[in-house]
Amino acid sequence: MEYRQLGRSGLKVSAVSMGTFSFGGKGDFAMVASQGVKEAQRLVDTCIEGGINLFDTANMYSSGRSEEILGEVLEGRRDRILISSKARMRIGDGPNDEGVSRYHLIRECERSLKRLRTDHIDVYFMHEWDGLTPPEEMLSALDMLVNQGKVRYIGCSNYSGWHIMKVLGVADLKNYPRFVTQQIHYTLEAREAEYELLPISVDQGLGVMVWSPLAAGLLSGAFRRDLKPADSRQAAGWSEPPIRDENRLWNIVDVLIEIAEARAVSPAQVALAWTLSRPAITSVVVGGLSEQHFKDNIAAVDLKLTAEELERLNAVSRLDYIYPYWHQHNFAKDRFCAGDWALHQSYEDLGKI
Repeated sequence: MEYRQLGRSGLKVSAVSMGTFSFGGKGDFAMVASQGVKEAQRLVDTCIEGGINLFDTANMYSSGRSEEILGEVLEGRRDRILISSKARMRIGDGPNDEGVSRYHLIRECERSLKRLRTDHIDVYFMHEWDGLTPPEEMLSALDMLVNQGKVRYIGCSNYSGWHIMKVLGVADLKNYPRFVTQQIHYTLEAREAEYELLPISVDQGLGVMVWSPLAAGLLSGAFRRDLKPADSRQAAGWSEPPIRDENRLWNIVDVLIEIAEARAVSPAQVALAWTLSRPAITSVVVGGLSEQHFKDNIAAVDLKLTAEELERLNAVSRLDYIYPYWHQHNFAKDRFCAGDWALHQSYEDLGKI
């Protein structure tokens, strides 16, 4: 296993993390899986044996059941394992059952600690933007939780670029803890994060954890143009992530399969290896329905794609060079910083546009 530094923090996390989205199977989460304690135990053991040291969950996964199961299976070895959890999403019918208010964050952190059977959360993510709560209030609450030892590091998830910069600006101004990482959706099929989120991560020293790095299995090789598994979450009605250009998706899958067959590895390993090669990426958060799924995903850490393979994948998946980036490409390249290149490196082959 490879361990990478989480942003500018001193914390090192495994390049592959385990996602526990499938633990519990309550409500809509049953479309993914309904893994109980016994099954979760086997999968967690497999991941620990494979070198994974970070396990990701959230207070709203199966209405807290995911945290409960993870807490139970990690009991007795918590001191060797890192846990990340999240708060922000609606978890009840009350007016304060969502958001990042001081009330909501403190309450939900303490509830998560009880479910996880631990006294601290290693990385606490703000699961989504809340435009109604002032960043000062959110950061003040997180600062208190950090000072109390209940939270070690903080991060954000699913924020826009300006959301991140706004919060970081307040943190610096008020001397509150800074986000050390963000958790985003980023795959060969969904590369929108390259426009702002990856450049911000490089420039501001944020680690990047990637959720659903195989696009809910669509990049795993199990799905083809003429093959849609009847037992998949998509067949059950799961619609995330949205696919706006299905033909482009299958073109990407075709190249993944060609490279995988030539290297005698799985398409999933190729997709994960590409993601791990990208700027600022710290860890890919993978899920799985079997021990073999996790073993296969862990093996992606050792797969190093060639420059030619990377270029083939870039060519088939590269997004449009939208404004103002094409204008910067034409007139600002000689003054680019590392953050700029996190986006523009994918378009270096283009002449003046």
